[in-house]
Amino acid sequence: MKDRVLIVGAGLCGSLLALRMAQRGYRVTLVEKRPDLRKVSQDAGRSINLALSDRGLKGLRLAGVEEAAKKLCIPMHGRMIHDAQQHKFMSPYSGREEEFINSVSRPGLNKLLLDAAEAMPNVRLLFNHGCRSVNLQEATATFKNYDSGEEVKINGDVLLGTDGAGSAVRKSMFLHKKFLFSFSQQWLTHGYKEISIPPAEDGGYRAHQNSLHIWPRGEDMLIALPNLDGSFTVTLFLPYKNSDYCFENLTTPERVEAYFKKEFPDAVALMPNLAEEFFENPTGPLGTIKCAPWSSYGKTLLLGDAAHAIVPFYGQGMNASFEDVVVFDTMLDAHEGNWQKVFEAYEAARKEDTDAIADLAVDNFHEMKEHTASDLFQQKRKLEIAFEQEFPKQYHSKYSLVTFNEDIPYSEAMRRGRAQDKAILNLLSDGKITDVMSLKQSLELVLKETEDILHDDAVAGNLT
Repeated sequence: MKDRVLIVGAGLCGSLLALRMAQRGYRVTLVEKRPDLRKVSQDAGRSINLALSDRGLKGLRLAGVEEAAKKLCIPMHGRMIHDAQQHKFMSPYSGREEEFINSVSRPGLNKLLLDAAEAMPNVRLLFNHGCRSVNLQEATATFKNYDSGEEVKINGDVLLGTDGAGSAVRKSMFLHKKFLFSFSQQWLTHGYKEISIPPAEDGGYRAHQNSLHIWPRGEDMLIALPNLDGSFTVTLFLPYKNSDYCFENLTTPERVEAYFKKEFPDAVALMPNLAEEFFENPTGPLGTIKCAPWSSYGKTLLLGDAAHAIVPFYGQGMNASFEDVVVFDTMLDAHEGNWQKVFEAYEAARKEDTDAIADLAVDNFHEMKEHTASDLFQQKRKLEIAFEQEFPKQYHSKYSLVTFNEDIPYSEAMRRGRAQDKAILNLLSDGKITDVMSLKQSLELVLKETEDILHDDAVAGNLT
């Protein structure tokens, strides 16, 4: 009989992991501190839509639920940019028609995964059980049953922590005195607030359905993702303080209305419950968490946001967590029967890549709010789209490398993507790419400049 696997945290990563481990024959106990989301309504303002793309779909495919998940998705083919003059234009994600991201409801996808896990005979689900402490060496954890008030001890042969950015399992590692645990948490100076655009009176969409809408304003940003019911989930990203408009001073309905009418007038017309939702919904923080090691004693392991929480600006948080499950499954294929080797091989294969996507997500935050509407950025994107349309096998933008090439590690996508960005921006700003050049000549120039930058970066790296 296969080992008992105790999984703490039944969010997206934990639910997919539980399903996959059960499919491999393990006896799985999946424990969650919150109520069963299939039986209670979700708190407003905490349901940021997620962008499901190729890396996440690969994880769902592994567990046999990809097609069911796709039924919850709305394709988004690009960014609909709304500039300060109320003009809007589409900036495609790729020049290849088959490459797009999907808007999906976090609770909807979570419910699907829980249902699939619960249908397995070797899975036990426990809700309303908050993790109080973890014995890292014995793979046991103590939980408080919020329904009865009693403390419950649950044993496993291994314990997998998928309990998110506020992980109790990670906290146990941090407080443990017998091995060195590194931990960093970096907050953005911005927070986020959710609002909604309701469906049109006929049940349709009030804005273009198959786009991720962005209102970039330099320091501030509004985004909107479509939902299946015709609504959009709108998220405001705004500094906490030290700005003319910030969460600290948006304290009255009148001031909120004035701010939105000044910065996002075309969006205000679509949000009839703006002030009410602004004050009802919480303000959430945005941060990056990195830590090491992810495992201890060959008994306990962190995965997903518990190991590497990131900000949401590359749309890769869920996708990275689902990719964790794929990589972990690969390590089980190689080392099953030796948990120590599985854990160590998994972290060795994964840590550099999760650090890379964390850094890329912060980069994209600044790009989205400051640069997406700029002329130079749009010149670059139009050139990249043309490259991808005409030479689909020879050129992939940084966004495409990260989002649509699930077999390229995040770290490699970051290295090549950054070099490409630098090459194109340099060539455009120096006037070396001209209108009289053919697209093929422009591509050859970009590829050569990219390789030169990669070579220089490698030489510099060897010298440090």
